[in-house]
Amino acid sequence: MPSNAAGTGASGTSDKNAAPPLPEPLRVPVADSHTHLDMQSGTVEEALAKAASVGVTTVVQVGCDLKGSRWAVDTAAAHDSVHATVALHPNEAPRIVHGDPGGERSRQGARTAGGDAALDEALAEIDRLAGLPQVRGVGETGLDHFRTGPEGMAAQERSFRAHIEIAKRHGRTLVIHDRDAHADVLRVLKEEGAPERTVFHCYSGDAGMAEECAREGYFMSFAGNVTFKNAQNLRDAVAVAPLELLLVETDAPFLTPAPYRGRPNAPYLIPVTVRAMAAVRGIDEDALATALGANTARAFGY
Repeated sequence: MPSNAAGTGASGTSDKNAAPPLPEPLRVPVADSHTHLDMQSGTVEEALAKAASVGVTTVVQVGCDLKGSRWAVDTAAAHDSVHATVALHPNEAPRIVHGDPGGERSRQGARTAGGDAALDEALAEIDRLAGLPQVRGVGETGLDHFRTGPEGMAAQERSFRAHIEIAKRHGRTLVIHDRDAHADVLRVLKEEGAPERTVFHCYSGDAGMAEECAREGYFMSFAGNVTFKNAQNLRDAVAVAPLELLLVETDAPFLTPAPYRGRPNAPYLIPVTVRAMAAVRGIDEDALATALGANTARAFGY
């Protein structure tokens, strides 16, 4: 789910629901390091085939709640080109504890408050799933100060700390959701001790934060919002982040890159973002794609 408050916005096209066209294929294959196939139209097989046709040969399917995490596990087990991550999204933890009938991420209608015991039960299931061989990461977890108010912060942080512990114990990559919470996310990682491999999904900081992440060896994954006019901070971060710590993602169906902003996103649009990142860094797209492919495999241990 997107970390950057820029959102998806309007596309300016005559049909905002139409799928963007296939981009020119990449000559060097890359991975979509963060996607939500369960929220996209069509079948998994169709999405993977379309992505592969333009050089996106691997995807990381990210869980955000128990249902989505189980779906990610099953999908990764069925497809060699799919790797799973499992987690409770930062906004999910307060909803489990306090209840949120109108919650943006609620997929099962009204909830009732379950208290800390319900959160512990949900975290125990994430722990179990994290031990499965097709699971490469624990996330997306972290902190979201945009959607969750002060009343939910304690549950969010408790859940985040638990996910860090789960990732370290199972040797999994930690996938961070950080929205309007940069300082607190970095603080918790320092206090808990980050896992060996940590990815800031949909990186939303600036160049200064990118330098701080680089010092800690954190991977930074950039989504289609790096192409948005109002996202100079992201382009500045792409420019200064070490090449060996860069990843690319769609966060599909969200954050569709320009010029298709506001239309449905999918893994096959990764080449648009790769080319934008290459232009920012002033390097050949093949060189960037080579690095991105190797970095994603290293980041997720596949």
